[in-house]
Amino acid sequence: MTKLGLKIDIDTEKGTRIGVPNLLKLFDALDIKATFLFSLGPDNTGRALKRIFRPGFFKKVSRTSVLQVYGLKTIFNGVLWPGPHIGKKHAALMKSVRDAGHEVGIHCYDHIHWQDNLHKLDEASVRHEVNKTHDIFKKIFGFLARTMGAAGWQASKNSLAAYDDHNLFYASDTRGEKAFFPMVGRRVFKTLQIPTTLPTLDELIGRPEYPFETLHDHYLSLIQPDKLNVLTIHSELEGMAYLEWFEAFLKKCLESGIIIVPLQQLAIEALSDKANIPSLPLIQGSVDGRSGTLAMHG
Repeated sequence: MTKLGLKIDIDTEKGTRIGVPNLLKLFDALDIKATFLFSLGPDNTGRALKRIFRPGFFKKVSRTSVLQVYGLKTIFNGVLWPGPHIGKKHAALMKSVRDAGHEVGIHCYDHIHWQDNLHKLDEASVRHEVNKTHDIFKKIFGFLARTMGAAGWQASKNSLAAYDDHNLFYASDTRGEKAFFPMVGRRVFKTLQIPTTLPTLDELIGRPEYPFETLHDHYLSLIQPDKLNVLTIHSELEGMAYLEWFEAFLKKCLESGIIIVPLQQLAIEALSDKANIPSLPLIQGSVDGRSGTLAMHG
């Protein structure tokens, strides 16, 4: 049996307002359930412009047609004008995702702040960031969040400690190959990590070694039976600019007998054999096609 865990990272107000309804409609048509992780605070996308000096940033921006995908208004959110507060503006839409039977969880409060500054923040600041995000989630949904998946796959010993304090069922902050309990030094954290195992679309598009017309087949070749398969998509890409491509991909998965599930199901299955889940060091590494470093298992 081949399963594919599907997680949607929702980074921006536009991705919430446009991408999420597009994906809901698509998933309903194909009878698919997935995990939606919401950004719940201000959309300060424009502040990412300070990454221009990061190696590989310009190359990725040009490959993924950032301006065309996000639009000028989003590109300058938080710079030329205040970033819209996503949780306050789209609470009803977020609740409709839950009502449609999908798993809902937390991506972040402020995507840019977390992705660019997590490792500069002390323990109290990280805890405050996590706490206020959980408060907004509970206000919207009426229950406590059971999962988080960090912006930009950024995780640290401070964020892992805050997760444990909130008694999350599992988290998905990392890249890797297997479910694991993260270690930093001698400390093993109790919140299970379900890593993203497959490359994201924005890591592949525009690269000559991955022709766009063969990307469906490339992804299908990576999804293997009896292993952990987790794909992270973005509401701004697969839910908007590449929606047609994504629909065709999902149909090919279903035709191939691949069962698409929320990450919660993969976590339940992993924890049913908890004694055999490895404890692995959390390290900072690089992923082909993505700028900067991110969390992964050693």
